[in-house]
Amino acid sequence: MNKAADINTNPLLEGDELPALDRITVEHVVPGVRAALAECEARLGALEAELSRGGGAPARELYRRLIAPLDALTDRLEIPWNTVSQLMSVKNSDALRAAHDEVQPEVVAFWTRLGQSQPLYRALERLRGAPSYASLRPEERRTTEVLLRDAQLSGVGLAPDARARFAAIERELAELGTQFANHVLDATKHFSLTLREPGDVEGLPASWRALAAQAARDHGESEATPEAGPWRASLDAPNFIPFLAHSRRRELRERLYRAYVTRASEGELNNEPLLERILALRGELAALLGYASYAEFSLAAKMAPDVAAVEALLGQLREASWDAAHRDLEELVALARHTGVPEAEDMKPWDVAFWAERLREQRFAYSEEELRPYFPFPRVLEGLFALAARLFGVSIEAADGEGPVYHPDVRFFRVTDGAGGPLAAFYLDAYARPGEKRGGAWMAECLGRRRRADGSLRLPVAFLVCNQTPPVGGQPSLMTFDEVTTLFHEFGHGLQHMLTEVECGLVSGLSHIEWDAIELPSQFMENWCYDRETLLGISAHIESGEPLPQALFDKITAARTYRAGSNMLRQLYFALTDLELHHRYRPGRRAGETAFTVQQRIAERTTVLPPLPEDRFLCGFGHIFGGGYAAGYYSYKWAEVLSADAFAAFEEAGLTDPDARTRVGRRFRATVLARGGSLEPGAVYRAFRGRDATPDALLSQSGLRSVPKSSGAV
Repeated sequence: MNKAADINTNPLLEGDELPALDRITVEHVVPGVRAALAECEARLGALEAELSRGGGAPARELYRRLIAPLDALTDRLEIPWNTVSQLMSVKNSDALRAAHDEVQPEVVAFWTRLGQSQPLYRALERLRGAPSYASLRPEERRTTEVLLRDAQLSGVGLAPDARARFAAIERELAELGTQFANHVLDATKHFSLTLREPGDVEGLPASWRALAAQAARDHGESEATPEAGPWRASLDAPNFIPFLAHSRRRELRERLYRAYVTRASEGELNNEPLLERILALRGELAALLGYASYAEFSLAAKMAPDVAAVEALLGQLREASWDAAHRDLEELVALARHTGVPEAEDMKPWDVAFWAERLREQRFAYSEEELRPYFPFPRVLEGLFALAARLFGVSIEAADGEGPVYHPDVRFFRVTDGAGGPLAAFYLDAYARPGEKRGGAWMAECLGRRRRADGSLRLPVAFLVCNQTPPVGGQPSLMTFDEVTTLFHEFGHGLQHMLTEVECGLVSGLSHIEWDAIELPSQFMENWCYDRETLLGISAHIESGEPLPQALFDKITAARTYRAGSNMLRQLYFALTDLELHHRYRPGRRAGETAFTVQQRIAERTTVLPPLPEDRFLCGFGHIFGGGYAAGYYSYKWAEVLSADAFAAFEEAGLTDPDARTRVGRRFRATVLARGGSLEPGAVYRAFRGRDATPDALLSQSGLRSVPKSSGAV
């Protein structure tokens, strides 16, 4: 027998401790996942049989018989599948894709079968209807309610034929989402532009030239140097974003921009038919359950009460940012006109980042590249961990070697409480690896916190992943300010996963937190990047060791609201396009209407510089077509209202008052970070803040005017 196929030695199945990331290979995926599925099927069958024998048991007894086995059962599959999913994102290969794709339909089928289990659903209904149900703790009642909701949204109440169709749709959607994400990764990887003449890199900073020369060496140009080239331009964020902001070659900016907004829209990698099929299937799935649109289906499990409430909030934010965004563009045109360049009279999308950077340099007298030397990655980490200690009373220490890793760049850390007691751990995979790692940044669950059957407590472990500039030329990674805020953002997600106090894995950490509340801790942490003590604490010049000068700090904070209207409008463009596609658009129903015509129509009221007619950014919109944000991209703004309002609690208490800051920080930890999905998010937020959130703090923080007709509290 092939040893990789022997489930007794398969590292994917080594209990519920840290996965053997250094030993898992492609050959382990299919047999390992199938073995876990077989075990879970057997456990589910036994649980269904046991529950079917139950009569009128008291709520406490029924809860014990139902929830603990269900928690253990789901955990048994989640560990290996979460591991495979993480490896798909960070060590992608054709062989791994093939293995993943072979078993993904079986995994989706099991989750659908679990969600549609009639014995489990009837047991949950008996539990909720038991006379002693009110005696359960609030988190136990919440667990019951969300499991009932999940079952209903999984089609448990459908007739057999409709249930079968629902399951088939779920399988196809999972396959299409994976294909969509792979196409984006491949299209990004396949495009590059090798620049050989010094004039081709005019204006580009030394950090970009070093990164691009290293990329050229990695692709066969062994003699490439930062000074003489050649340089490899690509669509990966650490390469693409600085190029648009600094390249003085307008025609090259245009070439990269057009490549970016048309990614995955041609040939074998064309995502257009996939996204139309995804939208059609989502609409059919929602209709099976009696919802008028997929957006209504999606919001049934979110904090926002309905589509109208979401549109009201987005509309209020649009009104507050529309005029400001137009003024932003007028300022760029005025600067270009003063400089006497052609784009002054014909500003294009590939010009905006360049002139925005020039105006920011002029107005605030610093550049993003000027900041890089002050943010060496080790110093930023040290300062971030110090902030976590001040706010939440935790200690974070490097534990490299204690956790197996899948790449030499991946770090391992342990989190302890003030007395040294273990709380959690996390992996940190910080650097871009264009050939195998998808773009963006994310936090994923490695292990969730849960109380085992033997009474022992398993502590949570997170994957924190970024795509920041890698080390170049013997120096550590020198981070842009945007990369710093991204790290803080993902760390915020990690904190909510790691500092949970809930012991049922079904609702601990981020499990069963409504999607539009999930960004609260992450966006909250970004605010600390503008706090003086924090920013000085995460900075140390790579050569002198001096912290960020006060003058630069003042400029950064002053620049926080720079182009706030444009930045707000950009997110509203994405959110409203997503909502329209999932609420009113019906693929193939109206002649001449496609997802792209919907996009262009939404752009008319959410962009001040219209997208190109050939713009196909939807083909790369992985959040809604290859991720979990379908009919939920608005969640960033919904949660940003919460996060700004939450940070305002610290401002009101006094950011420079250590005692007040600690008091509010501990309350934030005990509520937002600790409760996970064990309580409804509005109740958790009110426990922290004493009231519901309003958009006022976000508008004030952004420097945007408030709009009188408030959409109310969030």
